[in-house]
Amino acid sequence: MSRDMNGRTILVTGGSSGLGAAVVTAVAKAGGRPYVLDRRPPGVEVPWVECDLADARAAEDATRRIAEQAGGLDGVVTAAGMDVPGRLTDVPGETWDRIVAINLLGTAAVVRAAVPHLERSHGTVVTVASTLGVKAVSDATAYCAAKFGVVGFTRALAAELAGAVGVTLLIPGGMRTAFFDDRDDRYKPGPDAVLNDPADTAEAVLFALGQPPGCAVRELVVCAEQESSYP
Repeated sequence: MSRDMNGRTILVTGGSSGLGAAVVTAVAKAGGRPYVLDRRPPGVEVPWVECDLADARAAEDATRRIAEQAGGLDGVVTAAGMDVPGRLTDVPGETWDRIVAINLLGTAAVVRAAVPHLERSHGTVVTVASTLGVKAVSDATAYCAAKFGVVGFTRALAAELAGAVGVTLLIPGGMRTAFFDDRDDRYKPGPDAVLNDPADTAEAVLFALGQPPGCAVRELVVCAEQESSYP
């Protein structure tokens, strides 16, 4: 069941597709005010700012613009992510760097800019890692490096902001989104793959966002029962 967001302002990175779009929908249905940071406009009528999250300074500026436009922030969900699987020596350096920049450095940049606003509201950060942030696999050096980094970043952030901002680490398994669409067939889930509905994972995000001040859900692993990359 969705928790009542009571008009709370929630910034969602990557809110135009996949898990981010599901979180936007869930927040709006629960009475919240979602704002989106993304390269593409969201599919629903919500305020958004165009931003390439691979540019950390641009991500910081865009976050501040949204906070000013919204009159503050009550929550941030860093759902933006990308991956191009392949062996380390086969993935172009620029692509490898971009994967790390969007998944890790963009996450840190948005949170950095949002913290002063979240401290004022005693709000909540939900970072989105991956089961590949706790279990490494071949042909995913950039994605694993970035998502392992998100895990470490979030755990350190929780210690740093304890008592001031709620911090939750979300570790999702594979979901039925467009995340896999542009991959070579060998890197796509097979026809028998069991994947989660992103709307179900979004409900876990709402659960974290809905905790009262002083109570934090530190970590959530949300995946299909037959997820092969966890544990």
